[in-house]
Amino acid sequence: MKLQVEISNKQILRIALPVALSILVPNINFVTNNIFLGHLSEQALGIAGITGIYYLVFGVIGFGLSSGLQSLMSRRAGENRIEEIGLLFLQAVRIAIVFAIISILITYFIAPAVLKSALHNGQDIQMAISFLRIRIWGLFFLYVYQMRNALLISINQSKYLIIGTLAETVANIFFDYAFIFGHFGFPELGFNGAAYASIIAEFTGLVTIFSVIHFKGISKQLHMYKSAALNRNSIKLILKQSSPIMIQFAISVASWEFFYILIEHHGTEPLAISNIMRNMFGIFGCFAWSFASASNSMVSNVIGQQLQHRVKELVFKIMKIALLFSVSISLLINLFTKPFLSIYGQSESFILAAMPVTRIISLALILQSVSVVWLNAVVGVGNTRRNLIVEIIAITIYCIYVYTVMEYFNLSISIGWMSEWIYWIALLIPSYLYIQSNKWKSIKI
Repeated sequence: MKLQVEISNKQILRIALPVALSILVPNINFVTNNIFLGHLSEQALGIAGITGIYYLVFGVIGFGLSSGLQSLMSRRAGENRIEEIGLLFLQAVRIAIVFAIISILITYFIAPAVLKSALHNGQDIQMAISFLRIRIWGLFFLYVYQMRNALLISINQSKYLIIGTLAETVANIFFDYAFIFGHFGFPELGFNGAAYASIIAEFTGLVTIFSVIHFKGISKQLHMYKSAALNRNSIKLILKQSSPIMIQFAISVASWEFFYILIEHHGTEPLAISNIMRNMFGIFGCFAWSFASASNSMVSNVIGQQLQHRVKELVFKIMKIALLFSVSISLLINLFTKPFLSIYGQSESFILAAMPVTRIISLALILQSVSVVWLNAVVGVGNTRRNLIVEIIAITIYCIYVYTVMEYFNLSISIGWMSEWIYWIALLIPSYLYIQSNKWKSIKI
């Protein structure tokens, strides 16, 4: 198993493209849920946006943990310290399980009060609470799944991500159709059926990929189970590296939930349109995040090889490829806007209202692709606290903008969604300047 990466376009694509598919598939699952729910009712489609973002808040906490873990494991891979990779992975799984338990308790005992105070429609509130009390149990599987992703990316085996995600997709589509509408002898559960389907799908993907890791002998090569005992030093190291990213992602998505709550005040249609825009970010932004993941892993690996002088060269290579993908995707979105919006089963007037927002999102995707590559390069060099500071500043600007536009001036959601332009630019500029400054070269992780 070759653990040290090369600085080449081929290596970048070899890492990033399987990651893109692994990110794309869960988002396809989310879109599948929304397509089925869109045919159920416009209200269900709108509430799916709020519940989806709520779950995403906790999901990105796990993603933050896996990002910090990936940086550490990639550094060990670059240093060729194989035995420490399995140790770090198992300790991260322990942390993830604790986080899942805490998240479930929050959802049962705190979230209902927050939703009741934030949402205006009583039926919306009850639907959201009922759904989330089911959906949140999937975090156990999601978190461990994310740690597994980090492991495979860090050891240059991202190609195996595809197998688990395909299994998850098939399970999700089948059980969505079965549970929401009551087909194949299953009970008709309506809106809550999507929650049960998603949990089963996450479990299916997790079991599938761990089976692959076992039968391919990866666990044995990494000496994974020789270090199964609790290791407090490793846990401290993982938390030190990951906690700023977890906080960063959590406040980022929490601000998106804030945005959705403000949109809910404008009515059902704007909320449903915005949920579709969330789908677009998930589906079409998967390539940006895959190159971001490659940036994190490859930068850390290259530093582990003592090639700090080639980091900027590497990041520029990744950025150019990411930009090429995002521009191509944005062109396709603008050429086929109406067919894409039509799959949600809504009226012609709904599609016409959503089209201007789609144009805004297409430009935001281009800005995102550049921003996340530089932001994750900062993760790769090891300065995750820097990321958190940048995120707090960007989110503050974002929240002031959306509140002023959506609540104070009561402007259209098209103007509100321009907040994405502001947000990604606010992340890009300080991240780029930091990597250019070379201040990161003295950091050890």
